[in-house]
Amino acid sequence: MSRFACLWVECFVAAAVERSEPALRAAPLAVVAPAPSVTRVVDANPAAREYGVRAGVTETEARARCPTLVSRPFVREHVAAARHALLEAALGVSPRVEDGGAGLVYVDAAGLTWLHGDPAAVGRRLVSQARGVGFPGCRVALAGSRTAARVAAVRAAEPVMVVPPGAERAALAGAPLAALDLAPDLVATLEGWGVRTLGELAALPRDGLAVRLGPAGLRAHDLALGHDRDPFCAWTPPPFWDEAQGLEWEIDSLGALAVVLDAVLGRLCARLVAASLAADALDVRLELASGGHHARAVALAVPMCEVKPMLALLTLDLEAHPPAAAVTRVTVSAHPVRARAGQGGLWQPPAPRLRDLVAVLARLAALVGPDNVGSPRLDDSHRPDAYALTAFAPPDEPGGAGGGRTPRPDPPLSDAHRLVLRRVRPARRVAVATDDERPSRVDGQCVVGCAGPWRASGAWWDVQAWARDEWDVALGDGTLCRLARDLTTDGWSLDGVYD
Repeated sequence: MSRFACLWVECFVAAAVERSEPALRAAPLAVVAPAPSVTRVVDANPAAREYGVRAGVTETEARARCPTLVSRPFVREHVAAARHALLEAALGVSPRVEDGGAGLVYVDAAGLTWLHGDPAAVGRRLVSQARGVGFPGCRVALAGSRTAARVAAVRAAEPVMVVPPGAERAALAGAPLAALDLAPDLVATLEGWGVRTLGELAALPRDGLAVRLGPAGLRAHDLALGHDRDPFCAWTPPPFWDEAQGLEWEIDSLGALAVVLDAVLGRLCARLVAASLAADALDVRLELASGGHHARAVALAVPMCEVKPMLALLTLDLEAHPPAAAVTRVTVSAHPVRARAGQGGLWQPPAPRLRDLVAVLARLAALVGPDNVGSPRLDDSHRPDAYALTAFAPPDEPGGAGGGRTPRPDPPLSDAHRLVLRRVRPARRVAVATDDERPSRVDGQCVVGCAGPWRASGAWWDVQAWARDEWDVALGDGTLCRLARDLTTDGWSLDGVYD
């Protein structure tokens, strides 16, 4: 059975401004934009609507109705960022969400009860997610169709409302025709017939509607019955997430700019946390009073969603590369990535936090050089000790592919086979005398037995060509060791000692 949830935010444009300035929620607020001759109200919050301030009235008329009215200019980027934040909050509950317009998100709730509990619990989870990204006045309704869920969310008196399966028609019956957003000529025709509510529309004979109104009438009848025929269009998040903050005055000090960056990063990190993501890169764009802009890109050493380290990195970068003029607008973009889980194996020691690990690696690189820090990787070569350093990264599963379990020990060796070669690193140069190309003395000690040579060579086509002979020799004092002769330099070295 199909189940949909509708996440709805009233007065969304005003709510987007309140999200950027939370202190405005307690005051009458109007969002205004310049018109051809006057400045008109685009949206108003509930406190301003109590005074009769509505979209379309002039700013002068709005202030006459509400002397304490606070106005803010309409900024398209603020609304777009708030719209994406609401969608990303819903995406943290369900993998399938649909953008229904400003302040309206549809969620495919089929199967979510296995993750979050009963339908009311799913609704509470959506409300919690929306409040986490700055929308405390949101409402959620769950029903068998998107239309029924939207109408129930708009008309609900509580934050969460659940329409029982099969009760969609009853839930829609008392709603006016305007709830369906039908074409004006279709609404005029239905009102001419005396149809004022969706319940009256659903009671009309379907065959008669098909004859008189055609497909538009049938679609309106389906919606009034609580049936969705339109396909569900899943929303895909953008590759970069933006948050912006317009300024009422020019900022020419780094301290004041850091306060604005703190607020912008707070909203951005709240969105990342709601979607269980992190950012691995930040782009800052500062619009200047001179008309130009100042852009900086800051790479993060480790994906994170914490405000303080991000703010510290941005502040340090801007301190080293200050803008050329006062700042009038701030925009921060983040590249979201999936955060890695930090849980290790049951029998492994707790892994360090990735941020602390990166800090330690950075300090080591500063001490010994970046080329001397990393994970050793064996090269595909017969040359002894042929390896390269790669960037260090903790394993996904400590302990290897066994998921952290202790590997099964090898069977014990008998006493007759316990012979271990202890490598000497770096190899120590020795003086070797030969007799018919076989070692006879090593640093003055007599060789009583030897085996070899074992010859290996490679990279003969390159300047890094190598060739060597290896010998196992027994000395007069009982030492058993391995010698290596570099055939390119004719030098001898002690490669290891047998224990």
